[in-house]
Amino acid sequence: MSVMKRKKFKLSTSQFILLGFMAVILLGSVLLSLPISTVDGVSVSYIDALFTATTATCVTGLVTVPTFSTWSLFGQIVILILIQVGGLGIVTVMSGAMILFHRKIGIADRLLIQDAFNLNTLHGLVAFVKKVLAGTLIVEAVGALLYMFVFVPDFGLKGIWISVFNSVSAFCNAGIDIFAADSLCGYAKNPLINIVTCMLIILGGLGYIVWWDIIRVYSYRKTGIKSRINRLTLHSKIAILATVLFIVIGAVLIFVFEYNNPDTIKDFFLLEKIQASVFQSVTCRTAGFMTIPQENFTNASAVVSVILMLVGGSPVGTAGGIKTVTVIILICAAYSVIKGNDDVNIFGRRISEQAIRKSVAVTGLAILIAVLSTVLLAFVTPNVGLTDIVYETVSATATVGLSRNLTSGLNLYGKLIIIFTMYFGRIGPISLAFALKFKKSNKLIVKNPIEELSVG
Repeated sequence: MSVMKRKKFKLSTSQFILLGFMAVILLGSVLLSLPISTVDGVSVSYIDALFTATTATCVTGLVTVPTFSTWSLFGQIVILILIQVGGLGIVTVMSGAMILFHRKIGIADRLLIQDAFNLNTLHGLVAFVKKVLAGTLIVEAVGALLYMFVFVPDFGLKGIWISVFNSVSAFCNAGIDIFAADSLCGYAKNPLINIVTCMLIILGGLGYIVWWDIIRVYSYRKTGIKSRINRLTLHSKIAILATVLFIVIGAVLIFVFEYNNPDTIKDFFLLEKIQASVFQSVTCRTAGFMTIPQENFTNASAVVSVILMLVGGSPVGTAGGIKTVTVIILICAAYSVIKGNDDVNIFGRRISEQAIRKSVAVTGLAILIAVLSTVLLAFVTPNVGLTDIVYETVSATATVGLSRNLTSGLNLYGKLIIIFTMYFGRIGPISLAFALKFKKSNKLIVKNPIEELSVG
């Protein structure tokens, strides 16, 4: 009698991400729907629990119910855990568990982890995961300690918990806070809160790869600044350059557009105006905190904010969006076409065709998700202005969390649309496509003939 061998079912990295986030969200929604999770001991509707679990896990920050007045300490702890898991990423948490339980990490597993982190090598993956976890805890701990200088005097011992929560939320680019309905608007003129929050957002959004690369090059002795910069990898150079450029350009434009706006910064002193403008530019990089109500901004500033939200942070970090490196690659590719060059070059290096194709795919799919979400949300909320709808859907797609006071007023269908948009935005359009694709065929590949098209 022959023995039939069952083929072992294995999930790809993309499927791990897809199902992992889904499982965490569903578990979180169940916990948040319990009476113990609310301040008054009365369960919120499941759709609001699901929305909150999704926005926390997807580190977005859009909320349908006030976080500070709705959730009990238990509920806040659940939300904080969801934010931390979502910020680190499902694969990071699972990789940490694999290391903790001494699971053998073979070639196939290394390839999955490498793909999840977008790394270019299979070496040192265990050390990389450990450094990610340790670095995250250190930065969040420092951020919490700095926050305590303000929050403890303002809130007493509760300020310790608020500081920890805010630090994790800022570093993970979640934008959820537990002390006010209007986010950080009460601290718009406080330098410490602004600086600490911006630094946490930038460090989280810059990406772990850039962290270790900067530490590596600055460990060299007797080396000048220029030499150290030249030693940085191309990825780090692009990520740092793009981060600085987008923050500065965004801050300058918002400063100009809002300078005489009485609803935002007109009555601020010059340094306070600069501070508020920089904060808005930084928080649009998928963080979601606000020191100025978003609905008070001019249309010009709203457009700038939407563009910044769509760009997002850098790869292999806690931020969402299309990503800075992706945008720079597209800009360089367009410039190369205009100049009539065959190759796309930057910083003396040639960009691979694979990177260019992936950048086009990521951008196209992200815009498609945002457009579909906008059309659907406009259909189910016909009495809402288009600017508010676009702001909401782009914010959800790029997992930012900024809203022009629309989220809390969404109906059931609107909430479901934003839930799916946040989910797809967080796992990434490419991961979604790979997770749902069919198995590759072993048949001989026949390429079709090339025919030229008129483009542009």
